[in-house]
Amino acid sequence: MDRVVYTAMSGAQQSLNAQAVISNNLANVATTGFREQLLAFRSVPVNDNSTLGSRVSVIAQTPGSEFRPGPVQYTGRTLDIAMKDNAWLAVRGADGTEAYTRRGDLQVDGNGQLTAGGFVVLGDGGPVQLPLGADLFIGEDGTFSTLGSGEDPDAVTQAGRLKLVDASTAVLVRQADGLFRPKTGRMLPASEEARIATQSLEGSNVSAVKSMVEMMSYARLFEMQMQVIQNVEKNDQRAANLLSLR
Repeated sequence: MDRVVYTAMSGAQQSLNAQAVISNNLANVATTGFREQLLAFRSVPVNDNSTLGSRVSVIAQTPGSEFRPGPVQYTGRTLDIAMKDNAWLAVRGADGTEAYTRRGDLQVDGNGQLTAGGFVVLGDGGPVQLPLGADLFIGEDGTFSTLGSGEDPDAVTQAGRLKLVDASTAVLVRQADGLFRPKTGRMLPASEEARIATQSLEGSNVSAVKSMVEMMSYARLFEMQMQVIQNVEKNDQRAANLLSLR
């Protein structure tokens, strides 16, 4: 009986882990450029010194992310960009290293630095630094121009280019800060072919309906595992009663 309890308990624990992954996806269903976290189960043999080689347990894993593009919506905001195809925007992570994101709702902080999701955006010459109060204009190839406050429209000057990389041949891995980095640990070079859609945002590629169905499915699976444990407990009690009668 103890083996049944252990197997059911293991399944229940992994069901909870699966629900945690799905909950994270649901929480980011409206996050710009978010990539759905994948979920997979792996069977693990139970080493209990028995002759039943078919007895296995299960482990829930997150093997990677779903890189399917999300829906692109026009916003009309000058600082909104959406990466096309396999283009990614380079930013500086919290640890100071270069990382990549599809989040394009850009902001200008109080120091004049261009940020995406709170991370400093990188250009062809390092972090993008803008004059305070200047208007920013971004082209489809990532080049950006500025116009100082109160200046004549003819005074627009090209200030640099956003670092856009092509990740079609790279294996990107999500890190703890939510940014993606190459599995090899090497930085990706800037791509001349990468393009963006201006005044637009790419939404999350998480399907809320699909995730809700999966959440209910794993909740039901957890209940079934707990029911197995309860049934084993009842059987143990019945066996104990029979032994006491003898």
